[in-house]
Amino acid sequence: MACRQLWASRAASYLRISLLNRPFSTVLKDLKYADSHEWVKVDGNSATVGITDHAQDHLGDVVYVELPEVGANVTQGDAFGAVESVKATSDINSPVSGKVVEVNEELSSSPALVNSSPYKDGWIIKVELSDNGELNNLMDSDKYSKFCEEENSSH
Repeated sequence: MACRQLWASRAASYLRISLLNRPFSTVLKDLKYADSHEWVKVDGNSATVGITDHAQDHLGDVVYVELPEVGANVTQGDAFGAVESVKATSDINSPVSGKVVEVNEELSSSPALVNSSPYKDGWIIKVELSDNGELNNLMDSDKYSKFCEEENSSH
């Protein structure tokens, strides 16, 4: 068992992910996280947004994703869409403010990408940032991992 955990830790380090105590939830090191379980990956003045592995795991099988229109403005902390699963419907809050420049149209026909690939193929929107300083309000991977652990222990 210890050998498997050591291998998993080394693999996680190589893949730049953190392992949570819960099975199958991953947190990528190069992303920022909101306490409402959305992630953001920033590249210059552009940001890609999605929901975390932790969030999709709690939602269950996603059957529908409500997407905003390209050109819509989003505000940090405000809802811009929703994810509907077999268990519940949940708002998607924007971790950053800006203008939507692209939506993941593939989610219209394949909403389960949010479950199978929350950090890659299951991204939801791309935003042109209006205030890079807002990133300071978000958690890094270590803080988000601890946040999820605390949230899980209180449930």
